[in-house]
Amino acid sequence: MKKRVLFVCVENANRSQMAEAFARLHGGEAIEACSAGSAPSGRINPRAVQLMAELGYDLATHASKALDTVVGDFDAVVTMGCGDRCPWIPARRREDWQLPDPKDLDDDGYRAVRDAICARVQALLASL
Repeated sequence: MKKRVLFVCVENANRSQMAEAFARLHGGEAIEACSAGSAPSGRINPRAVQLMAELGYDLATHASKALDTVVGDFDAVVTMGCGDRCPWIPARRREDWQLPDPKDLDDDGYRAVRDAICARVQALLASL
C-alpha cells in the first residue's frame, strides 16, 4: 500500500512544492505525495520552477493549493517551519523542518534550501 505524505508551508509556492516534487522523484510508485498551504499564494514561485528545472523536474505542472483541499489519512505530515500558521493535521508521524523560506534568498541560498529539502525527503522516505 502506498505511503501518503503531506508537505505544508504557508504559501505552498516554494518549500512544500519542492518537497512534494522530491518525494515523487525519489518515492516512485510507493509514495503518494502532496503539498498544501495555510495561506496559499495561488501560484508556484517562478524561481522554484527554474531551480527545480536544473534537476530535471518540471514544477510548472504543480498548483498552489489550500489545506482544505487535501483529505484523507497521512502516514507523515511535514511542516516547513511555519509555526502557528500551519494547523495541526492528523498523521501517524509529524515533523517540523525549520527551513527558511527561500523566496528572498539569492540563487545560491535558494539552491541550499532546495538541496536540504531533497536530503530530508530522502531520509523521510527511507524511514517510512
